[in-house]
Formats: sequence, structure tokens, C-alpha cells
Amino acid sequence: MLKKIFIHVRTSIKLITLIGIATFLIVGALAFFYKPIYNVTIDGKQIGYSVNKSKLQTKINDYLENGEGQANVAFVQVEDLPQYKLCLLKRNIVANDEEIFNKIKEQGVTYYKYYAILEDNEEKYYISDFSEAENTINQLKQKNSSNIDNISVLEKYETETKDFTTSEQVVASLYKEPVEQKTVISKTQTTSPMYVATGTVNTSLKTSGSKVQLGLNLIKPISGTITSRFGARSRLRKSLHTGLDISAPTGTAIKAASGGKVTFSGRKGSYGNLIVITHENGVQTYYGHCSKLYASAGKTVSQGETIAAVGSTGNSTGPHLHLEIRVNGVAYNPQNYLY
Repeated sequence: MLKKIFIHVRTSIKLITLIGIATFLIVGALAFFYKPIYNVTIDGKQIGYSVNKSKLQTKINDYLENGEGQANVAFVQVEDLPQYKLCLLKRNIVANDEEIFNKIKEQGVTYYKYYAILEDNEEKYYISDFSEAENTINQLKQKNSSNIDNISVLEKYETETKDFTTSEQVVASLYKEPVEQKTVISKTQTTSPMYVATGTVNTSLKTSGSKVQLGLNLIKPISGTITSRFGARSRLRKSLHTGLDISAPTGTAIKAASGGKVTFSGRKGSYGNLIVITHENGVQTYYGHCSKLYASAGKTVSQGETIAAVGSTGNSTGPHLHLEIRVNGVAYNPQNYLY
């Protein structure tokens, strides 16, 4: 009986050993003839191979953030980012990261950020830096320029830059003498005529490209890659982009950026499935293109609570979150506060 058991065990050991050797030989053969490599596609079309996905994507992200080193670059917009799929291919397959990167650059549209100085809502001059634009307004204010109420600053995102003017040149050109305000002098009063400015100017930016104080802290609804910036143009939309698109897999949990009341939850035109949360101080956050909506209208949600899932509903070419921040109905750049 023991002899039979011994023979059976010895046979099993031999079988396991043979299987192990066979597996080792197969793996060795695969390693000799094949190698792991990423197949890279854009909009479903195969464009090449990359051995180091992380290094290539980091280079692409840096290009999207900074362009090719030009001054005043806000961002670079591309219609489609590369998709990666790990494969086991023959060793003679050659990676072409530089060629892939150049294909990304071919479809890139560079947006520049600068500031327009307006008088009576008409663009008069252009300044490259916000602090200098703000200094221009302050100088006109300090000089009691009579047209100070009609001067404003507009943040611009355009595909072409303008000829920039210095703050001193703008002040010299736009300054107007203060208007004399006649006063009624009583018999007991010996006051000289005084000069007054016609008003004061709020030096914060007026437009949807500007930053205002929200009065609340926000957290990122999801983590992911930014695929479309605020103010960008696209073949999918007629007007400038009013939010920020963050790519993530379908089903990724979307969290409330801050606590508030859900004032809309449902289907809404190009937004697809949309949730709108109303917070304090007239602030609203929009979460568009969702695949699922977990919070219904009227519900009060806490910061960080899961309210929806990433999808591609509405006017969309792939799974992502369209995030908007609005203050009293005006859209502001989410990147002034997040990402």
C-alpha cells in the first residue's frame, strides 16, 4: 500500500516538474521572440508604438501645458489624445515615440493669455501681464482720471497674440483731466472748488476668464487628464468652452466639489446627463456628460460625496467630466481654483 502511494507521489512530482519546465521553456521562448510594448492610437487609428508610456505622456502633457516655450502661452488644445494598449509583439517592432509626439503637435492649437484694456467696452490696448494691467487701472484711479468708470480689464484667450503696450503708455493715452465739480458755498463756508473722480473701479476682471473669490474651498471631483481647457474652441461647439474637461474611465466616481443643494439632475442638451449643485455666495458647480446620476434634485450633498459617474452622454467624443464653476450665472475658469 505504501509502495503504491510512494509511486503515485513520485509520478505527481515528475508531472509537476515537467509542467514547470514546459512553462519555463514557453515563457523563455516568448521572451526571446516577443516583447511588451504599447500600441498607440489616436481617434481609433494606430499611429505607432511606445516602450515607455509614462515618459511619452509626460512629454505630451508638458507640451499641452506650456507649448513650445513661447511667451504668454495659456495652453495647447488638441482634439484627441493618444490611447495606449499593452501588447506582446515581435522584438523587431520599433518604438516611434518622437513620431507620435509630432503627430500630437500637428493637431495642436496654441492659445495665448493676455489682457485687454477697454474704454467704454471697446478694446484699446493689450498688456501681457495681469499685475501690469491692474497697475494701469490703479494709476488712472490715483490720478483721478475722469473716465475711470469706463475703463476695465478683460482677460483674453486667443490663438494669436497682440502687440503689447506698457502700462505707462496706456496711462498716458487714456488719462483724462478730472472734471471740476462746482460746489455751493454758504456765507459761513470758505471752501475752494474741488476735483473729484466720477467713480471708483473694481480692479478685478469682469469676464468669465477672470478669478473671483468664491468664499468656499473646492476639492477635485475626479482625478484625470485635462483634455479641453476653459476658453478653447472645438469642432464640437460653436462658442468658447465654458468649463474644463477631465478625461477618466467610464464609471469613475464623481464627487461634489463642495457641499450644497442639487438644483438640477437630469438630461440637458449638449451636457448630456448633468448635475448642478448650488453652493453659498451664488456659486454653482456643473458636472456634465455623466453616465449615471446618483443625486436627485432637491437633495443636500456634502463635500466629497459621490454624486454621479463619468460618462460620454450629450455632445461628447469620449468618457470625461465637463466641470463648470459659475458665480451668479457667469462661468469662470475652473483652473483658477482646481487642477
